[in-house]
Amino acid sequence: MPNRNTDRYNVTQKYLMTRGQAINFPAQFFEVNFKKDQVFGVVIDIPMTSDVLTTMVCFINGAANLYFNNGGEYTGASQKYRNLVQAAHTLVANAGPLLPKCKKTKMFDLPTGRTQNIFLLTRGGIYKTEIKQGMIPADQPELRSFYVLYQRVLGEIRNCQLKDDAERRNAAK
Repeated sequence: MPNRNTDRYNVTQKYLMTRGQAINFPAQFFEVNFKKDQVFGVVIDIPMTSDVLTTMVCFINGAANLYFNNGGEYTGASQKYRNLVQAAHTLVANAGPLLPKCKKTKMFDLPTGRTQNIFLLTRGGIYKTEIKQGMIPADQPELRSFYVLYQRVLGEIRNCQLKDDAERRNAAK
């Protein structure tokens, strides 16, 4: 049996608070009358390495942020980059088909090992599913589609980071 302690990520208080706020973000903020089972936000815990855990948070308005277990973050890019807004909005707007494959939860444990947690936020509650390490089975097309969309958001975030870095370098010249 694996040692459970080696599967756990070290996290900062800031990370736990920010992640908790994201998972419990109120639908009322968006001033839209969402149906009870309509997804308005997505929170995904993504293990990157054995000691780096990233949480990606996306909302229906196109906001997309990354939070890291060491307390670091990458936020605010949606205010500058339209491609990121479109990718994040598309992810959240198309998360509905995954909802029936999820379980309603009030438990928001951090992932262990290489498992990715997916939380879908609705007015009717928070739903969870997981992506285990390895291939997503062919009989789970909703999860496969969702995975492709969230990888697109991650790619756009990376593009934004590269643009920001280039801007900083040019400003320093």
